[in-house]
Amino acid sequence: MTEKNICSGRGKHCNAADMNDRLILSLRDLSHIMRFLYEGKASQKRVLIILNESEAMTQRDLTERLGIQPGSASEILSKLERAGWIRRVRNDADRRTTDISLTDAGRELAAEALAQRQKRHEDMFSCLSEEERQELLSLLEKIRADWKIRYSEKGNICRHGHCHSDCRDGGGHHHNRRHDGSHGRN
Repeated sequence: MTEKNICSGRGKHCNAADMNDRLILSLRDLSHIMRFLYEGKASQKRVLIILNESEAMTQRDLTERLGIQPGSASEILSKLERAGWIRRVRNDADRRTTDISLTDAGRELAAEALAQRQKRHEDMFSCLSEEERQELLSLLEKIRADWKIRYSEKGNICRHGHCHSDCRDGGGHHHNRRHDGSHGRN
């Protein structure tokens, strides 16, 4: 006999497989909404907030922290530099390395962006009580810990958390690849 659960909002019964599908779809939907709210994975504001945490950061360290390709980081940094919010300076100790730091205007904008982020986070979870938020956090941390163990043993988890087992290029990045495996070109 299949395990049955009540499907919320529909008044119908659904089996455990349907429940798992709904969980995955809900997580995927939330992921897309969060990406939209954050203007993408490596929005300029996110870069400013990260840079505001330190005096300077190498471009390599920033790229790794963002979990994006170096070329994508360069593009974002060029826009921020043209706007006058960051400066790039060759590292005196290692001339091959570029240090990134905020200008005064960049620090101001980073502080505003951080305040906006904190307000957005409050708004995002305002529908939940403190107890519900704690319960949700506990469950998500339990799932994350299990998945890290379960899937990293198979070599399918990259350092920034997503699976690369389906990549045709042997586990490399596939951020630009569409769900059908193409890159959006015919």
